Order: sequence, then C-alpha cells, then structure tokens
Amino acid sequence: MPLTICLGLFGVGVFLLWFRRRPGLAKTLLTVGVLVLTSLSFSSVANQIVKPLESWHAPLLDARKLQDLNWVVVLGGGHFSNQKFPSNAQLENQSLSRLVEGIRIQKMLPGSKLVLSGGSVFDPLPEADTMADVAHMLGVSRDDMILETHARDTQEQAKSVKKLVGPAPMVLVTSAIHMPRAMLAFEKAGLRPLPAPVDFSDWIRSEKAPQHFFPRAKELKKVESALHEYLGLLWIELKSISF
Repeated sequence: MPLTICLGLFGVGVFLLWFRRRPGLAKTLLTVGVLVLTSLSFSSVANQIVKPLESWHAPLLDARKLQDLNWVVVLGGGHFSNQKFPSNAQLENQSLSRLVEGIRIQKMLPGSKLVLSGGSVFDPLPEADTMADVAHMLGVSRDDMILETHARDTQEQAKSVKKLVGPAPMVLVTSAIHMPRAMLAFEKAGLRPLPAPVDFSDWIRSEKAPQHFFPRAKELKKVESALHEYLGLLWIELKSISF
C-alpha cells in the first residue's frame, strides 16, 4: 500500500525531527516519502506499473474463439449487502463490469452456463448470490446460472470451479489487472481457461486528457491494486515450488 508506506515514512521523519534525533535521517525519510507519494500520484507513473498486467491478455472480441465452449466463469470482485439498495448497487464497480461482460459472452453461446463465483469474506452473504440477482435482472434465466458460494480468494475459486467444470474449456471473466493471477491459478489447478479481461483502467484512454497532468488519489489506488497482483503472482509461484 503506497499511501501507508509513505505515511509511515512521514511519521518516522516527523518523530525524529520533534525529538531532535538524527535530523539528517529525518530529512531523508520525509524527502523520500514526498517524492514517492507525488510520483505515484501521476498517471504517467502509475500506468507504467499497471499496464503490463492489463496488457497481458487482450479483450475477447473474436467469436470464433468461443467454439465448443459451454462455460462462462465470472469471478466476483467485491460487494456489500444492504437491502435498502437494489442488487446492482450492492456490487462493486469491478464486479458489475465483470458480470456484464460475462453475460455478453454467455449470450453468444446458446445453451452455455454462467458460473458465478464469490463467497462471503467480509459480508454475511455470498457475492455469487448478489451477482445472480443482478444477472437475472439483466435477463439471464436462473436455470442458466450455477453459483459457487464458498471460495474466498482466487485460488479457492479455481479449486471450486474445477469441481463444477472439470476438464472442459471455459471462458474466464475478471478484471484485466487481476487476469494474469487468475489465469495462473486456474491453469495450475488443471483448468483450461480462455481469458476475457474487462474493467481496464484509464490508460486505454488518450494520454492527452487533462487529468493526466495532475496528481490524483485514484492513481495511488491503481498502484496499490497492481502491487497486490504482482505479490499474488509471486505467492502462487512460490506455493507451487517443492522444497
């Protein structure tokens, strides 16, 4: 978390200055914190960290790649349960984007099943249930949906989906930044996923847009998400190594 790290540097630097201990180190920590926080707040820097992940797999636009596929798996990306709001408002933006893409692809495959994967992590209700409600609102028959409601992370999702799909090839839908880790987890679980990334960040827009010339908190969030994915990729690889 870049913001947490930079605030930590600020805190230690201020502490050293106030207690007049090692002023040279304090100035160094504060300077490094300011430079890192400022640079990561610009899209020109943040995009260079995010883009390699999101460019790993291209969007699924060629219908010819969908031949003989009967499964469309959508991975949840966060939700909250609150009956005062409609189901679509209870999904995080990335979850809603993934779901819409999954429905788009599922409608291109007559007779296919939409597998919605997402358990309950910080919420009492599984995310798959909320996604199913939204999918039904958007015209998908509940008979065409299969819910996986127990997995709490990507690797658990891969194991649970394998029990449902088996060795059959499938379409895997998730956010572009998450796709490399999801593909690695699913392939290591013995599955045959065809990537369908969605929810790309704003590097795909014109770099001449005004917001690219000003620091924004949104860029820090992008960097945080990217670092999470890089560490996740490393963790999956390390777990697969036999010592």
